[in-house]
Amino acid sequence: MNSHTIYWLGNDLYLNVHLQTRAKKDAIIGQHGGSLKITVTAPPIEGKANQHLIKFLAKYFNVTQSQVKIQQGLKSKNKLVLIKEPNKTSAALKNFELAFSKIIG
Repeated sequence: MNSHTIYWLGNDLYLNVHLQTRAKKDAIIGQHGGSLKITVTAPPIEGKANQHLIKFLAKYFNVTQSQVKIQQGLKSKNKLVLIKEPNKTSAALKNFELAFSKIIG
């Protein structure tokens, strides 16, 4: 994994994620160590939390689910997630970058 929590590689956005499952709501909470802490309501059973994370991030960044891939950490709380070619001019991405500007590499 890259040492940055959030970084661009070409037109792709990479997120180092610490995933908390069985939460009260789906949300991007903030930073946890060197990762972006994200909570999802799904349990970590049979890939449900991973699939829920993909759906949540696709909706959050206004991309298709096929554009969101878990590159590393399928069976771990710590994951490397790829957002393939998100729209750099979208309001969601601009708000995200503004909120997390201190941890974007």
